[in-house]
Amino acid sequence: MPAPYSGGCQCGAIRYTLRNDPLTLYVCHCTECQKQSSSAFGMSMTVLRTDVDITQGTLATFERPANHGHRVECTYCADCGSRLFHATSRRPDHMNIKPGTLDDTQWLKPVAHVWTGSAQPWVTIPNDMLTFSAQPPSHDPLVAAYRAAQT
Repeated sequence: MPAPYSGGCQCGAIRYTLRNDPLTLYVCHCTECQKQSSSAFGMSMTVLRTDVDITQGTLATFERPANHGHRVECTYCADCGSRLFHATSRRPDHMNIKPGTLDDTQWLKPVAHVWTGSAQPWVTIPNDMLTFSAQPPSHDPLVAAYRAAQT
């Protein structure tokens, strides 16, 4: 599905548009994503910050330390609490969209699983996907895998 993509929070107070295609899409099994999603994992869609336009509402943010020693800026709707984005101080020009907030999620197909060392024991990770037991040293393999999957 080609860009642009639209999305928003659960209550509709926040709306956004992603003007260009994502750089990658992956599943994260870290304990912070498990807490944030209230589930076994979270998904992250890496995009350039300049490609995201907030078209309605005002975002709220908080910061927390990341497992890899950087800071994570977490962005959410102050009305309903839906997490929409997060970004790390390690890559200030990038951000991650929580892809479940997109209006159309049927086209989503992750290319990697990260922090598999924290994965719940009942989660099955496909053998044909990139996997990292902790934080990948670089996002380059995830971006390359996503590009390859699009061709």
